[in-house]
Amino acid sequence: MDRRQLLLDTDVEALQRTLARRVALPTESQNRERAPELRRYLDAELIPELQAMGFACELWDNPVEGAPPMLFAERIEAAGLPTLLSYGHGDVVLGDESKWTKAASPWVLEARDGCWYGRGVADNKGQHSLNLQALAQVLAARGGRHLGFNSKFLFEMGEEIGSPGLKAQCERHRERLKADVFIASDGPRLSQQQPTLFLGSRGVMNFDLELALREGAHHSGNWGGLLANPGVLLAAAIHSIVDERGVIRVEALRPPPLPQAVRAALADVRPGEPGGPQIDTDWGEPGLTPAERVFGWNSIEVLAFKCGNPDKPVNAIPPRAIAHMQIRFVVGRDPAGFLPALRAHLDAHGFERVQLRQAGAEIMNATRLDPDSPWVRWAQASLRESTGVAPVLLPNLGGSLPNDCFAEVLGLPTIWVPHSVPTCSQHAPDEHLPVHTLAQGLKIMAGLFWDLGSPAARQGLVDAHQ
Repeated sequence: MDRRQLLLDTDVEALQRTLARRVALPTESQNRERAPELRRYLDAELIPELQAMGFACELWDNPVEGAPPMLFAERIEAAGLPTLLSYGHGDVVLGDESKWTKAASPWVLEARDGCWYGRGVADNKGQHSLNLQALAQVLAARGGRHLGFNSKFLFEMGEEIGSPGLKAQCERHRERLKADVFIASDGPRLSQQQPTLFLGSRGVMNFDLELALREGAHHSGNWGGLLANPGVLLAAAIHSIVDERGVIRVEALRPPPLPQAVRAALADVRPGEPGGPQIDTDWGEPGLTPAERVFGWNSIEVLAFKCGNPDKPVNAIPPRAIAHMQIRFVVGRDPAGFLPALRAHLDAHGFERVQLRQAGAEIMNATRLDPDSPWVRWAQASLRESTGVAPVLLPNLGGSLPNDCFAEVLGLPTIWVPHSVPTCSQHAPDEHLPVHTLAQGLKIMAGLFWDLGSPAARQGLVDAHQ
């Protein structure tokens, strides 16, 4: 079988059957009662499929107490062949069963209007299931005996709760996870119609600002003008950090200038698509394009702000206010310096009473493979041959993934091939993916795996560790 015939033989109906079984498992990692389902997903779904392809499988207990297990699988053909490491996560966010309107249940795969609905279809069951099917197809096309490369997988079941233990496992099993390149799928394409590659992700750190001035609330008529209002003060503190147009005012939280290779890669990138929100062109760092602002720059967001009782306001000056904040950041700044810089900034601007603390999961570092890497050029050529169009190349995703585990701890060149779309309702009710995007994704991944196992298609590649 040749490459062209391989792509013609991709089977979307087989993917639908597989995904129907996997969506039916309510693998909500945020729900402690679902712990048996998390392990069942590995035992009943992934291990049998991988073993059928000749992978040796091991369940790894999580080094973080109470966190779900992980699955490592490897298929070694020969020492001289390139080795691929891939990744996926089988956990999902909460189902929000009562809020679904276009499907009867988040746990039943439902086809409607050219889309598949179900929790995990986009994030991440649909994406890694597609990749596994494409790998099996290439193996079958080569007689079931060889892929032409060595293959390793690491699956976790806690990505939606911050990937507890993933970095520790990569550190502990660095030799077992050793590879030449990392290729996986998560996150969205730039748009539904555009095949996309991204080479890392923005980092993320959450932090809280809180101002508690007194024990209780006091009548605003009797005390208005006499008592400092924590809501006003906290809003002013936030405005000193990020202005009314979203421009970051703390120098240590701003990234260095965009590298020329990143600017060049983003030159023709146009974020947004029909059905998504309208981009605010006057928001964010001036002088940057929308693509540069989301893929090449930092942003600070107010995720939530509470002062008094927002649902039932009363005529009283509240005693305290709290803001839940987030910074998304690109490579070039050490996030360990963010909190000290914020503390110094608040103190210098008269906000000594505002409490500052890191919140949420541990910091997820920013990563970015050089767009000029030979692995990137190889992947671009493969996608172009499979789809007939040049893929969009993003130096990094605007969101955050645990890519630092693979790029920094393992030192691998990282390439992500997303099969989701920006309007897929990821993390929301009615999560879905267009069937035509999944069908194209099968061709893309079958082509990539075919080319990785083809000596002719690997021409021009250099050792990724040089």
